[in-house]
Amino acid sequence: MKPPFEWLGDRLKVLDQTRLPCEEIHLELKDYRAVAEAIKNLRVRGAPAIGVAAGYGVVLGAQGIAASDFASFRNGLETVFNVLSATRPTARNLFQVIERMKKAAARGRDIAGLKKDLETEAAAIHREQVEADIKLAAYGASLLKKDSVIMTHCNTGPLATAGYGTALGIIVRAFEQGKVRLVFATETRPLCQGARLTAWELKQAGVPFKLVTDSMAGCVMRTQKIIAVIVGADRIAANGDTANKIGTYNLAVLAKEHGIPFYVAAPTTTIDTAARTGDDIPIEERCGDEVTCFGGVRIAPEGVEVLNPAFDVTPARYITAIVTEKGVMEAPYGF
Repeated sequence: MKPPFEWLGDRLKVLDQTRLPCEEIHLELKDYRAVAEAIKNLRVRGAPAIGVAAGYGVVLGAQGIAASDFASFRNGLETVFNVLSATRPTARNLFQVIERMKKAAARGRDIAGLKKDLETEAAAIHREQVEADIKLAAYGASLLKKDSVIMTHCNTGPLATAGYGTALGIIVRAFEQGKVRLVFATETRPLCQGARLTAWELKQAGVPFKLVTDSMAGCVMRTQKIIAVIVGADRIAANGDTANKIGTYNLAVLAKEHGIPFYVAAPTTTIDTAARTGDDIPIEERCGDEVTCFGGVRIAPEGVEVLNPAFDVTPARYITAIVTEKGVMEAPYGF
């Protein structure tokens, strides 16, 4: 699969994930506000991919600042940081990258040099994510045995990381090693990232899979000999609690009931040591139209009140292991 990102020096080319799987539309984002809009409206999504995009967004923001004196330039750059930081509150990678870009900016002594340093840092973040994905996939694949039947949730492939993928990267690597017989992908309501994106990526990779609705998960675990559930994470607390796409907690509880290992795959940049437990993780609340409408068509009565958290928190006690680029960690967790 062609990488979903391409840095072109003065613009960021991205595959618009809101148009998949029906259309493959590439956008060329030429300023930081366009990058912020793409992140906020899920044209770019997945915590690691959001972080990579934000890094390049900072570069575009710096390129667009017309100030000639250093103090004014730094003030303009602070605006760029604030706009990008306000896009998605749960994805830890976004804030980790912003913090890293701020440190790179603090080392600058002149405008031209600072702009160059920021571009170098963004490219390094992108490269490191790709490298982390490859290592993570290898560690995760080692947990699986021949003839595995796996369940996954949401989308965690290259689209979500700008690299090889996390949970889906593990699955694809294990398939390449002859270990995977079948994958069950949940549709992942309300925005169907599983149906639209994971199914698209699995099909491209040639991995045999079946798509199921979220509410079928318990039945499928009981009847289809699932040997592992593998998901990603948008933020991991210091105690091992993880925030991931809404519906993940349900799968963790069901997996526990059925005696199925539940694995979380994420790079170490997703770990937030400042969050002691999952209760400290901010959970994004999204527009109710995502629930009351489907494909632009209203499916609920006008005026219905909606609760639409984009993520839920899975307590560490339900997690068999957390797979990162540095290895496989088992309970008790402590970051």
